Amino acid sequence: MTDVPSGRRERKKAATRQKIADTALRLFLEQGYDAVGIRDVAAEADVAVTTVFSHFASKEALVFEQDEDFEQRLIRAVSDRGPHEPLIPALRREVQALVRHCTADSAAPVWHMIDQSPALREYEESMRLRHAESLATAIAADPGLSRTTTTCRAIARFVIDAYALAREAADPQAAVEEIFRMIEAAWAVTCSSADFADSADR
Repeated sequence: MTDVPSGRRERKKAATRQKIADTALRLFLEQGYDAVGIRDVAAEADVAVTTVFSHFASKEALVFEQDEDFEQRLIRAVSDRGPHEPLIPALRREVQALVRHCTADSAAPVWHMIDQSPALREYEESMRLRHAESLATAIAADPGLSRTTTTCRAIARFVIDAYALAREAADPQAAVEEIFRMIEAAWAVTCSSADFADSADR
């Protein structure tokens, strides 16, 4: 069976995006983030500048090319978990996987570059806030969880901060476990509060 044209187009688009991101990261690490411009990336990747911007909204986005994938993984940890699977263990498992990815030896030069660049640190912070809002929306949309908007946003912030804190810890996986014990306790308190509110309503 032959692939439909749209399937080929999507694969070609994804391959071009990956080529641009890989080229940009290589140039950034070789020459320094500030020394490389979008035109340099486009020339090295053999694409037009407009093609770069069709895939990435900014120079900073080239460094965080898995941004959307990470966000979707967190959302799926909520929406795709089993019908009786608790929320917090599902989120802990996903955060553990993300931390393993971002603390691999190959990632160290990238994070060093990010830490040295105010623009990249600012972008990362805005990215984390966006991920937290998307995760909060996913939690709030789950009819089986039944929490206030404030609770959903708070827990989502805790989860995103767990990832950031664990990435910087001496023992990242131990840090994930430690932080998620606190998140689990916080979530349990909201369960009790929700049950109390339901009882009061009755």
